[in-house]
Amino acid sequence: MRGRIAAITMAVLLVIYLVFVVNYAFVLIGTGVGVAIAMGIALLVLPLIAAWLLYREIAFVLRGERLVRIMGAAGELPVDDLPRLPSGRAEAAAADAQFPAYKEAVEQHPDSWRAWLLLGLAYDASGDRSRARWATREAIKLERTVG
Repeated sequence: MRGRIAAITMAVLLVIYLVFVVNYAFVLIGTGVGVAIAMGIALLVLPLIAAWLLYREIAFVLRGERLVRIMGAAGELPVDDLPRLPSGRAEAAAADAQFPAYKEAVEQHPDSWRAWLLLGLAYDASGDRSRARWATREAIKLERTVG
């Protein structure tokens, strides 16, 4: 829950920042000076890119959470009984020990979004965030195409 609040706070702050940047861009364009106009146009492009990236990130989180809820409602999520560090993170060695089973499930069922999502959760428990996101994106893509 704390992570969700932090993400929402960051998104709101980014939107506020983007509003100020767009406003300043129009001020620069309104000066009539060539260099200022060029800078103003550049400042309009950057918020569009930032807004697109923010949308993609929020969409990824919402789609991933939806898949977790579906599996949770069906009782298909593994029991999280990993030993924890004082920080609350799973012990890496324990998470790594469970990882091969999830990797094997994906190898046996490469079209299963459920297997990919479980692999993503296993990567996350092991602390490998980039591969966790990759596997979760695969799960989202498969769920949308295969169902």
